[in-house]
Amino acid sequence: MAVSFVKFNSFVEALAEKVHNLQSDVLTIALCNTANAPVATNTKLSDLVQISYTNLSSRVLTVASSSQTAGVYKLFLNDLILTATTGTVATFQYVVIYNDTAANDELIGYYNPGGSLTLNIGDSLTLDFDGTNGVIQIS
Repeated sequence: MAVSFVKFNSFVEALAEKVHNLQSDVLTIALCNTANAPVATNTKLSDLVQISYTNLSSRVLTVASSSQTAGVYKLFLNDLILTATTGTVATFQYVVIYNDTAANDELIGYYNPGGSLTLNIGDSLTLDFDGTNGVIQIS
């Protein structure tokens, strides 16, 4: 998934007010369809309508590393492979990253791969996070 990351407006304030510890908090993805697309003004997971995906492999992200060089912080995530373990995963288009450790499951940002996707039983989708520039850069 080589598409642009769009941050939620509230992420900046939540970061400044110690809601997020990007290195150690549990970051997770949620999936939304086009009828319920995320918008920049959403703030917490309950603002979104997620698709049903009880038959999907783990949605928890793993931090590969984070670092700061010359005043620029970068967060790197390991790629995540989503697999439909039973049945079909409902059609989705948006991959949202949220902080599952934060009290209100605050939103961080999302990707739009450019079209709707459906995973049938046994199908997989690799979420290929940017290994060069990081998912998030803060300067």
